[in-house]
Order: sequence, then structure tokens, then C-alpha cells
Amino acid sequence: MKTVILAAAAAMMFSGIAVSEATAGAEAKCKACHTFEQGGKNKMGPNLFGIVGRPAGSLENYKYGTYLANADFVWDEARLKAWMSDSKGVAKAAGKKTKMPAQHVDGAKADEVFAFLKGLK
Repeated sequence: MKTVILAAAAAMMFSGIAVSEATAGAEAKCKACHTFEQGGKNKMGPNLFGIVGRPAGSLENYKYGTYLANADFVWDEARLKAWMSDSKGVAKAAGKKTKMPAQHVDGAKADEVFAFLKGLK
């Protein structure tokens, strides 16, 4: 019984480390172009604080590419993951453009980045 408890505790501890490192990696990659704090400045990309549930292309004082400038959707999990995977392809499929380069973030990494973004409230 003691071995099972210790193994479970170790698994939780190591999975916590992995999630923390993954979140830090996601933040570091996105931080080159975005800020994350409430009221943070726009950089090359818009501030991402509160992006989940926010209307796309809605931040004031940021000049969006043609795809997001007149967007009529709210950022949800599916749209953010598609965007992280291939922003250029998503915009091109709609006959428009984006300033964001395609990041090709998919699978578990996309799950981690989405969890990070969802936590920005």
C-alpha cells in the first residue's frame, strides 16, 4: 500500500513539473510577439490576456491582418488550436491574410498552449 501511495505521489509530482515546463515553453515561444498581462501592451502581435471567449480582431489600438480585422467569431478552443497549427492556412482558406506566421503547434503541445491561454483571466 505504501509503495502505491509513493508511486502515485511521484507521478503527480513529475506530471506537475512537465506541465509547468510545457506552460513555460508555450509562454516563452509566444512572448516573442505577444504580452499576457491584463492591460499589457500590444507587440508585433496583440496582447493575449483574456483571449479565450474574446471576439477575434477586437483589441483597440492593434492593426490586424485582413482575416482578423473583420472577423465575426469568438476565440474558442477549436479556433485557437486551428490558428496555432496553421494561421496562414486558416486565413488563406478564407481568401484573406494574417500577419502571424504559422506556428505548427499541434496535439499535446496545442493542448498545453490552450490551457495556458485559457488561464489568462
